Amino acid sequence: MDLGAAYVGVIFAGGPRLVTVAEARRVFEAARGRARVVGVFGADSPETISRVVREAGLDVVQLSADPDASTVDAVRSATSAEVWAAVRCGASLPPMASILFDHADAVLLDARVEGQLGGTGRTLPWDDLAPALRAARSSGGRLVLAGGLTPENVRRAAEVLTPDIVDVSSGVESAPGVKDHERMRAFVAAIL
Repeated sequence: MDLGAAYVGVIFAGGPRLVTVAEARRVFEAARGRARVVGVFGADSPETISRVVREAGLDVVQLSADPDASTVDAVRSATSAEVWAAVRCGASLPPMASILFDHADAVLLDARVEGQLGGTGRTLPWDDLAPALRAARSSGGRLVLAGGLTPENVRRAAEVLTPDIVDVSSGVESAPGVKDHERMRAFVAAIL
């Protein structure tokens, strides 16, 4: 099914959506040439990430284990991929977000849930985060918005935080790891 997504991603960081490199290549076969492909990583070493980038043919590496600027720089040096740094937050934006906007190709904003790297379905407090996020992005930088997005709320989230990219996983699933095609179509319709 082609919904016009600019990015298609897979999870290498564990959890119910975990895939192998071979499974990732199969997923990406249908997307190649139409979307950029993203791999989501936890606290993997730059060397491990580099190997997976080569084997899976990734365009983008998403670092989801609270990366700092030196981790972003090390992964960039080890790979030919774009590097996105996930910033997990609650009601306030962590101070490191400003620094990451200067180092990463994009900063992904997601909800902080202890013991989980993402994909929790927890919605961010967009209105609370908006002023700090505007200040953090003052020197530029792309924003990828995740964190509990659904077909029902993505338009409002985009109006408040003006992301460059929206990222959805659990918000279009019928069960963890099982995408619901109707919810996927509704999500795309809500942001067009």
